[in-house]
Amino acid sequence: MGGPAVAWILLVMAGLFEVAFTTFLRFADGFRNLWPTLGFLASATLSFFFLERAARAIPIGLAYAVWVGIGAVGTILVGRLFFAEPLSPAQLALVAVLLAAIVGLRLVTPA
Repeated sequence: MGGPAVAWILLVMAGLFEVAFTTFLRFADGFRNLWPTLGFLASATLSFFFLERAARAIPIGLAYAVWVGIGAVGTILVGRLFFAEPLSPAQLALVAVLLAAIVGLRLVTPA
């Protein structure tokens, strides 16, 4: 597959596609809107594909935690930046802690 560095890149890609599928989900309207539904399905498929590939080199529990974290942070930021969803200073600080935890997991994981 290319080693641990490639696995981490695949894991980040999986997390970014998770952000994409949650964003498409916002517009799918109970899966009644065709294009957002197709975008959701494509993004979800790619997200799980890259997660599975990454988990071949990264322990699944760690890969899952990072995947969920990237998806959560990314989805919160998309909501705030593109949909004007509220984000209090305390919430923003906790999102920063979550982001720091994701980076920290990468830094303490041996190659």
